[in-house]
Amino acid sequence: MNDEDAHKPAGPPDEIRPVEGAEVEYLDVPPAAEAKPGRGKPRKKDSGSHPGSASKDQRREVEDLKTALRELEEKAAARESESAALRDNYLRLAAEMDNQRKRLEREKSDYFQYALAEWLRDVLQVTDNFERALKTGETADGPGFREGVELIHKQLLELLRRQGVVPIVRGDRRFDPQVHHAVVTEESPDVDEAVVGEELQRGYLLNDRLLRPAMVKVLLPKKD
Repeated sequence: MNDEDAHKPAGPPDEIRPVEGAEVEYLDVPPAAEAKPGRGKPRKKDSGSHPGSASKDQRREVEDLKTALRELEEKAAARESESAALRDNYLRLAAEMDNQRKRLEREKSDYFQYALAEWLRDVLQVTDNFERALKTGETADGPGFREGVELIHKQLLELLRRQGVVPIVRGDRRFDPQVHHAVVTEESPDVDEAVVGEELQRGYLLNDRLLRPAMVKVLLPKKD
């Protein structure tokens, strides 16, 4: 190689020719695939729903919460009003019951103090008759005075009878400790069992219940 050949620019390589007598194997190389539009570009990550739809959902949720809150406030106000009405009703009933209790206590006290007022007025009439009899007894002669006292006694017994008070009356003389109170006892050969010899003080019943037993003298069988 001379100096001229060394300074020549390098050209394309000479065409490669097969060597005579050598077998050449050809490789099937597929053609390059055509790039499709959009293929090979980085795909954006799906961040969910559209921002506009998300904002609408949030507003709808807020409105629902506001509606639910208003309903709760209305229910609370209704319950408070109902509670106030019940409280007022309770206080009113409690005051009425207290007034009624006081009225009953006052009426009961008045009853016990003045229940006998009507009966006592009748007793006073008997007392008035006794006083008249005592005044006339100083100048009265004969049986008139006694008859007047007997009338007063009948009047008093009638007054007691209207109140349910009646004297104890026995059909026989047998001594009954349920209604008799033995004050004196005496043995007697004329009796075979205990009998009432004499009534010293009359006994009385109040509406068939013993009010006061009769004080009596009891005759007992004579011991041998």
